Amino acid sequence: MSEQITRWIEGSVASNTHWTPNLFSLRIAADVAPFKAGQYTALALDIAGERVAEPYSILSSPGTSPLEFFFHTPIDGQLSSALGRLKEGDRVWVQQTPEGRFTLDQVPDGQDLWLLATGTGVSPFLSLLRTPQPWERFGNIVLVYAVRHWHDIAYHALIEQLRSRHGERFTFIPFVSREKVESTVHGHIPASISSGTLERVAGRSFAPERSRFMLCGNPGMVQDALAALQQRGFVRSVEGRTGHITLEAYW
Repeated sequence: MSEQITRWIEGSVASNTHWTPNLFSLRIAADVAPFKAGQYTALALDIAGERVAEPYSILSSPGTSPLEFFFHTPIDGQLSSALGRLKEGDRVWVQQTPEGRFTLDQVPDGQDLWLLATGTGVSPFLSLLRTPQPWERFGNIVLVYAVRHWHDIAYHALIEQLRSRHGERFTFIPFVSREKVESTVHGHIPASISSGTLERVAGRSFAPERSRFMLCGNPGMVQDALAALQQRGFVRSVEGRTGHITLEAYW
């Protein structure tokens, strides 16, 4: 990331919540420019005399403060490991102007909105679901959140709030791949699309005239789910062409 084209501002850590040994959330007070749900900004720390930066999706909804981010710390994650050690009051650099096109602006109207995420890829969806736009534009919303182990699912309280607020219009389907847990789907999202399992569990069928999909998370899931949906006749949205599928892959 080039500092010549990035304007950095200082933010202050408001809280650091550790969900598991390698999953945590930071809330950061920073005067960033207005953003849309689904966009990201960059965070940076000065490490060994070098500014180390990475982009992260914003989990908090537009217009709220502090900003919230959800992180996974891989073994070789220099920046995420350092961010995970931050305490309340510590300083962090924040890119002042969020960016990105993974927003509802890229999704055509329909009846059912399917949000398919792995791990921290759920962040833009939790931002989106706390805004009025998806509920104004879609009759039903299905959040699919896939993890390896049940304890990797974070934000249970927020998901329950969405269930309580929106009732039958909101369906939450957790996937767990490495253990069998009651009331979850054991396996992976792409295979469940191909087999029809996802439709059966949700109680809704896919149809090009009413189904819209947003995919976010592990690039392997995103590409395999895209291929499975294309086999069903759905088309990806690309520059200059609006389709049924909008995606963002990151790890």
